[in-house]
Amino acid sequence: MTKVKPSIRRRAGDREAEQPHRFESLEQEAYLNLWRTYDRLRAIEEGVFAEFDLSAQQYNALRLLRDAAPEALPTLVLASRLVSRAPDITRLVDRLEARSLVRRERLAHNRRVVRIAITAEGDALLEQMAERVVDCGIKQLGHLPATDLGTLIELLKAARRPHEAADAGAATIDSPA
Repeated sequence: MTKVKPSIRRRAGDREAEQPHRFESLEQEAYLNLWRTYDRLRAIEEGVFAEFDLSAQQYNALRLLRDAAPEALPTLVLASRLVSRAPDITRLVDRLEARSLVRRERLAHNRRVVRIAITAEGDALLEQMAERVVDCGIKQLGHLPATDLGTLIELLKAARRPHEAADAGAATIDSPA
């Protein structure tokens, strides 16, 4: 019978004694905890957005467009500001436009540039959702004290900062959109 060697917990740059652990490194443990937490919190959010027949990404797009109003945003700018990457921003906008929540505008002097604007219907939907979205956030993280939430926010920003800075298309480093 072959004996399986236990995982070794190592931290980049550490030369401490190796100790058996179920993760390969502290970085892996932290990442897997982020992933598990995201999964649990996302399930709560999906329930709320399903009530309004929206995805979280569609909601985020509507919120960004409302914040930009009365201006319209170029499609690629909207895509760059989303919390999650949208490889098919055109399809996302198609779905919102089919429900009359957004409208497309083409510039007269450059028909290739498509700008997206929220409609009155989109604005009304966000207003209708507002209380449920606030309640969702409270259900997700309302059990944490404000100081812990502030610390968590800063740690998450620090964790993603070098990766967002490396993205040529990142709109802003500190903005979670």
